Amino acid sequence: MPDAFKTRDGSSWEPSYLTTIDGGTCIGCGRCYKVCSRGVMHLYGVDDEGKILGRSSGDDDDFDGELNRMIMVVDNAGACIGCSACSRVCPKNCQTHVEASALAA
Repeated sequence: MPDAFKTRDGSSWEPSYLTTIDGGTCIGCGRCYKVCSRGVMHLYGVDDEGKILGRSSGDDDDFDGELNRMIMVVDNAGACIGCSACSRVCPKNCQTHVEASALAA
């Protein structure tokens, strides 16, 4: 692990960045969104065929009756700071995180 990854007390720590969310497993509960202070992910609507309809504004009428369910989508990955708070609250374990050293390679 690179020496650059340290906590304030000098303990070793490596950020693990959110890279993807499995749309087939995600239930769109919003727990990850609520704990993320960085706006890394947002709710998107999905139709009966699994096609992503677009980002939700929070209004159920956003998708003209085509909405089947909601899922989280990583749409601002560059804002992730690697804290992994989102993975700790996800009831479905549908997120993929990659350690900083693996992304840098």
